[in-house]
Amino acid sequence: MPPARAPDRARPGPPTEERNHRTVDLDTLPTLRLLDRLNGEDALVAPAVRRALPALAMVVDQAVRRVAGGGRVHYAGSGTSGRLGVLDAAELGPTFGLPPGVVVAHLAGGEQALQQPVEGAEDDRAAGAAAAAGVRAADLMLGLSAAGAAPYVGAALEQARAAGAFTALVTANPAAPLAALADVCVCADTGPEAITGSTRLKAGTAQKMLLNSFSTALMVRTGRTYSNLMVHVTPVNAKLQGRQQRLLAQATGMTAAECDAALAAAGGDLRVALVTLLGGVDPELARDALDRSGGVVRAALDQL
Repeated sequence: MPPARAPDRARPGPPTEERNHRTVDLDTLPTLRLLDRLNGEDALVAPAVRRALPALAMVVDQAVRRVAGGGRVHYAGSGTSGRLGVLDAAELGPTFGLPPGVVVAHLAGGEQALQQPVEGAEDDRAAGAAAAAGVRAADLMLGLSAAGAAPYVGAALEQARAAGAFTALVTANPAAPLAALADVCVCADTGPEAITGSTRLKAGTAQKMLLNSFSTALMVRTGRTYSNLMVHVTPVNAKLQGRQQRLLAQATGMTAAECDAALAAAGGDLRVALVTLLGGVDPELARDALDRSGGVVRAALDQL
């Protein structure tokens, strides 16, 4: 095997396409050492994400203002990036009780692309523009592209910008071409991949971390938690009924029996039960305080 050269950032192409000198012998390693080498690369992701947090905070603050004003958040991506966007958006309903349509994910190639590649979808500018056709000035468009160059994502950002929406890009490329279309570029420079060009590895991990942090911060800032507890849990099965009881006990220090009684009196609404127990009021007063505070538990308690 010829000796590996250290990555040269002056060469054209995103960092993810460069050859990683730390993994050139990957195919010769026994399994445990192979996994250890991959884990060593993964350990570089969190510091890269941390460096991107100031930019991400600006995007979160914009999203909070827009959602509070009736706007929506859109994700647009292709391949791994787009699938991670679909996953993140899909989990907000079960976790935070977010109504459908507030955070919307657009994936190049549509639903079919969730499980298999769709030929040419990443390059389909017309589809990207069509995906963003419903974006309004009150919305936020978050483009997801590891290399920061996907034409589908670029067209979605252009369409959103033309509508007057706030635009942002999440990428692993410090020189992302699409950054020019974004009001804020959130870049986690994870460097060369363990397998050259395979952005389902470090770049994908960084994008998932950034998306998780973005959407979680958005949910917290819009009042969908109390402290670090989920308060919009809908008890549609036994597991979630048990979770409601545990969350209520953790927040109030009450017994299981007391929590069950409060939940029953609140009609199964965890927020009403929380305000009832923490505020020492009956469910009707608790519900009224929540109505006046936009459903935010802490704000409702401040009104009592």
